[in-house]
Formats: sequence, C-alpha cells, structure tokens
Amino acid sequence: MNVVFRVVGKTSEKYLEEGIAVFNKRLSHYLPYKYEIMPDVKKAGKMSPVQLKEEEGKMILQKTNSDDYLILLDENGKSFTSKDFSKHLEKLLQQPYKRIIFQVGGAFGFSPEVYKRANAKLSLSEMTFSHQMIRLFFTEQLYRTMTIIRNEKYHNE
Repeated sequence: MNVVFRVVGKTSEKYLEEGIAVFNKRLSHYLPYKYEIMPDVKKAGKMSPVQLKEEEGKMILQKTNSDDYLILLDENGKSFTSKDFSKHLEKLLQQPYKRIIFQVGGAFGFSPEVYKRANAKLSLSEMTFSHQMIRLFFTEQLYRTMTIIRNEKYHNE
C-alpha cells in the first residue's frame, strides 16, 4: 500500500521545507511514500474563503480515487497518542485500499464535498496550527509512527 501526504500550495518558509525534506527522505526507507504538493488555486486572492475551499476541493477530489482511503488533517478529527496512532496506521496498512492519503487543506480548510468524501479526520492537537506548520509536524509524526511500528529507537516513553 502506498502512503501519500498531500498538501495544497507550496511551503513558503525555507526552514519548513528543509525539515519536511529530512523526514520525507527518512520515510522513504519504511514504505512506499510520496509527498505531493497540489498547486495553489489561480487568482485565489480574488476569491472568498468559501469559493477558495470549493476550488481546492475540486482539485482534491479530482486526485482522489474511489479505492483511496482519504484522511483529512482537521482540527475536529480524532486525536491519538503517537503509540496509538502507530497501532491505528498499522491496521490501516493491512486494509485493501490502494493508497492512504493524508490531506492538508488550504488556509480555510475543506469544502463540504471533501468532508463528505473523507473516510476519516485526524487532529494532531486541540491547538490550531497553520497549514504550513502542520506539514512539518505531520511528517515527523509519520516518521515517529514508522519507528514505533518497527520497534526502533527514536520514540522515548
């Protein structure tokens, strides 16, 4: 099974890009993994938040297949400890889906259509983080999860 971490728009801060690249490289040693950047919506600055979510939603749904398991990174999603998330992901990796897609939306979140298509929602914290920062936090947590699954040193408890 392939794991895809998909985001809307480029990362604007170099320090975030560097950190994400470190964990993306590490993840490639554990599973078929892809970090996918969807382009920003053209003329987004002239759109209302609702219109922007709708346009981003169309792109997300266009790139999501019926045999994909779509997980939205969303502040209202389910929270896990790192250990519990590793158990959850290990079970998901054994399911008959072609891909598990972890999706980060744009600055305003997701359209109702994307929420409707999603198989699950995942929250990394009760706090709200920028859609830029969450990329680094999630890639690190996904790496941590893989080291827990493999019983490797990284996660201390």
